[in-house]
Amino acid sequence: MDLKNNIIRLKQEKNAIILAHYYQRPEIQEIADYVGDSLGLSQKAADTDADIIVFAGVHFMAETAKILNPAKTVLLPDLKAGCSLADSCPPASFKKFKEQHPDHYVVTYINCSAEIKAMSDVVCTSSNAVQIVAAVPKDRPIIFAPDRNLGKYVAKKTGRDLLLWDGACEVHQAFSIDKLLTLYRKYPKAKIIVHPESEDHLLGIANFIGSTAQMIEYVKKQPGHDYIVATEAGILHKMQEAVPNTVLIPAPAKEDNSCACSECAFMKVNTLEKIYDSLRHGAPEIQLPEALLAPALLPIQRMLEHSK
Repeated sequence: MDLKNNIIRLKQEKNAIILAHYYQRPEIQEIADYVGDSLGLSQKAADTDADIIVFAGVHFMAETAKILNPAKTVLLPDLKAGCSLADSCPPASFKKFKEQHPDHYVVTYINCSAEIKAMSDVVCTSSNAVQIVAAVPKDRPIIFAPDRNLGKYVAKKTGRDLLLWDGACEVHQAFSIDKLLTLYRKYPKAKIIVHPESEDHLLGIANFIGSTAQMIEYVKKQPGHDYIVATEAGILHKMQEAVPNTVLIPAPAKEDNSCACSECAFMKVNTLEKIYDSLRHGAPEIQLPEALLAPALLPIQRMLEHSK
């Protein structure tokens, strides 16, 4: 069976759109209607006229699409596509944390559950976190959740004193600074580009810090360099397409694995077969309680307004 052609046929028959994150498998990125980072995917989900959204990403991303499109069918090819960062912030625990600081303005990174979004004043992505936090009145204390590494980075960039939730992404915690420095000695002219979810010691040696989309734009503007790329290795597919003659090297992980890089096992559970089955059967479908949709929508809308 020609999976790609059958997926394209089903998309047309069902008026569906496939949204894929940069961390997805290359073959999924190739059949997607749009490939992007969390901000771009949210904006695309908000603007689509499709009846069905197939989200090739992880659970919180599909939830965000459903919050923005409550009347549309949102499919996640594999419900096991979770997120270590989102899981690090359980709603019941965060509710207690928020109640202990009732005067705080709550900024949450989009990598969190719908329940956490509903407890937030505004959502941000790694692309706009600095902008979002800088816009909060200076007399308001701020809770930033769930990513402590991104929160530390934003605090340094804005000069704001943020009360941080102690969460982190396993992928961006997995980079080895020792192996990276060894790799840098092999490529001494390479620029090191790092995602702000990474630990302080990686951010400290970076030539550039930015979201996945910002990393790609940075490399496109300076294609003559070699790059060591410290984020999930799936980004290299689109990045290499953008700069085909540029040497791109994935930053090494602490643990040895098949690619000697840092990969998100959750992102990689999606496959072409699962996307085909999802379109064919209209499942698994993301369902959220009506009572959750409105309070979770408001902080996302505030983010999208800030990001125009």
